Amino acid sequence: MRARRVVTVAALAAVAVALCAYVVVHKLGENIPLRIATGRACVVNAGNASANATGDATAVELDSEQLANAATITAVGLTRKIPRRGLVVALATAWQESKLENLTGGDRDSIGLFQQRPSQGWGKPEQIADPRYAANAFFTGLLKVKGWEKMRVTDAAQQVQRSAHPEAYEKWADDSEVMVSALSGEVTGAVACNVTEAQSRGPEAARSLGANLTLDWGNVSTADVNNLVGVALKVRETKSGWQYAHWLVAHAQEHGVKRVVYAGMQWTAESGAWAHVTERGGIDAGPGGERVVAEVY
Repeated sequence: MRARRVVTVAALAAVAVALCAYVVVHKLGENIPLRIATGRACVVNAGNASANATGDATAVELDSEQLANAATITAVGLTRKIPRRGLVVALATAWQESKLENLTGGDRDSIGLFQQRPSQGWGKPEQIADPRYAANAFFTGLLKVKGWEKMRVTDAAQQVQRSAHPEAYEKWADDSEVMVSALSGEVTGAVACNVTEAQSRGPEAARSLGANLTLDWGNVSTADVNNLVGVALKVRETKSGWQYAHWLVAHAQEHGVKRVVYAGMQWTAESGAWAHVTERGGIDAGPGGERVVAEVY
């Protein structure tokens, strides 16, 4: 009888400990950064706007480097007026070739996001290592493929890459559709990232952010905002505004962005998510969302 009582007490104690642990985790979970909650720093959720033909969930989890590279590839394509389908093909290709990481090596002399080879005429190693050069080179190759717009994603990618695994690109098609929906500005507040540690701060961070905006988007129109250490971009339409806003969040870790404000919404590094603006805190996107404003640490 005593042994049974000891077992019962031990079992009840275990349940109590488990219950307390659940309560603590549940309570803390309300403020857990996105990286802890999902295992990744960023989530892209394009909702019903995605062209995901399978009807699967439309959320994609990435780390900050992957998302920054995806945002750069998309920006390069948008500035070249590449059709939406081409953006999807490019992202699916980079997913398969490098997991959207700018690799310093690979199979034989392969380099970079698309694992392009200098020996195959893609360019010099230092050129291919630049994500913008690599993306431009891929798009140039894709546009040379006759009828690529009507091909499956994997077939169009294979015509450019000539991979030993021609079907491999297709498994990234759905995720790439979601990414393009968000990064091309088709949906609002769709890119959420938690900045764990700003890599740069102050005026230097603002200068670096502005320089990289220009590298990805070309000449962008800027605006002055009082008391702002960061950048403010003029926009003519909501879609282009969200292109910039999502790009800024995607590059937040690298450039020390702590807040982005646009069209009555703001993203903060502290929350890791978008929410309707309730307190502007000294920066304003202007009437009607005429500006995308990014503040750095």
